[in-house]
Amino acid sequence: MTEKEKMLLGEIYNANYDEELIKERQIVKDLCYEYNKIKPSSMNERKEKIKSILGKTKDNFLIEQPFVCDYGYNIEIGENFYANHNLVILDANKVKFGDNVFIAPNCGFYTAGHPINADMRKEGLEYAKPIEIGNDVWIGGNVAVLPGVKIGNNVVIGAGSIVNKDIPSNSVAVGNPCRVIKEIK
Repeated sequence: MTEKEKMLLGEIYNANYDEELIKERQIVKDLCYEYNKIKPSSMNERKEKIKSILGKTKDNFLIEQPFVCDYGYNIEIGENFYANHNLVILDANKVKFGDNVFIAPNCGFYTAGHPINADMRKEGLEYAKPIEIGNDVWIGGNVAVLPGVKIGNNVVIGAGSIVNKDIPSNSVAVGNPCRVIKEIK
């Protein structure tokens, strides 16, 4: 089994020394660099560049610059997707956003994690778990969403939250760790 196959299955894999994965990340980092250098008012050019980076998009979306990701092909965004400045998506596994998702500045979605064992980390080993964001979700500024998290539909995540567990639909959740504080009726 290749390191990429292990990565996509959520198994321990070697991200730092596998030439195929390194090459894929370099290609996408260059594409992100190009995207981030496009004049902000050149909306059509920006949209086409993002489409060349991401795995799947719908028609209406905007990702403000700068934006970075690891692979791109693991990212899917829904209709009416908006992400403000400094979006980081470490997409070693699937990251799926539903429709009508709004993301404030300085947010990160991190599918990758590392073993607690220092010797394993030194070998370049890691794992990746998918992230799924439902429809009609608003994520406040400086939020980090960690590996394996699912956020339901009609959810508000408060600014500065660290989301390390699933958040159910129709809720407001905040904090570190992020927890539901209110049901949306």
